[in-house]
Amino acid sequence: MDSTQMEHEHHEEGYAEDTAQSIVGPMPIARLEGMGGITGTDVKKLAEAGYHTIEAVAYTPKKTLITLKGISEAKADKIIAEASKMVPMGFRTATDVHARRAELVHITTGSSELDKLLGGGFETGSITEIFGEFRTGKTQLCHTLAVTCQLPIEMGGAEGKCLYIDTEGTFRPERCLAVAERYDLAGEEVLENIAYARAYNSDHQTALLIQASAMMAESRYALLIVDSATALYRTDFSGRGELSARQMHLARFLRALVRLA
Repeated sequence: MDSTQMEHEHHEEGYAEDTAQSIVGPMPIARLEGMGGITGTDVKKLAEAGYHTIEAVAYTPKKTLITLKGISEAKADKIIAEASKMVPMGFRTATDVHARRAELVHITTGSSELDKLLGGGFETGSITEIFGEFRTGKTQLCHTLAVTCQLPIEMGGAEGKCLYIDTEGTFRPERCLAVAERYDLAGEEVLENIAYARAYNSDHQTALLIQASAMMAESRYALLIVDSATALYRTDFSGRGELSARQMHLARFLRALVRLA
């Protein structure tokens, strides 16, 4: 979830090749303005619909974009075409993929043995699911990661902030302060680097994810925690009759997480 933005060429000729090589983080949707007939109004409509990065637009099906108010089929074609020039979506060599993965960092769990099992810690740029019985330390691990992601890379961190979506009301800042003390970090600064939100239903949970994408486009966030991703679905949807709706809603949420990663 590296939000570092590299400089890139703005010339029309050879633009796709230049940006494909120079962009390694999420690009704000505002960069589309003025390209291929895309206006500031178009960009504003996309942002209001929850598309805050060019990647989010590039990965969205055309049929979804044309459902947005004010976005015609022709305009959707232009938006997708320009976004696709800036986001590598074609074939690449395995060498390129290997080089990209070499840039990923691992966030320490605070346990050397668990880090070994995970190949160095939690890998950035991916989704990791933590599951287990009640009171086995899942939420405590989340609190620990919210702090360790702020550590320097040489100490097992990712030098970034944390986004924390709490669906069960279990977030406790004092836990983060305890972890910060362990690593000799300034408690106040650590808490300031954790953006916290409580989700109250599954729709709200998805809406917070959209807000998170906007925040990630503006600042460097190394980690997004959702504790827990499925709790609200168990209460918002009940019985076999709502099973299909629940699965579709959850699938859309998980797909959005994949895009953010």
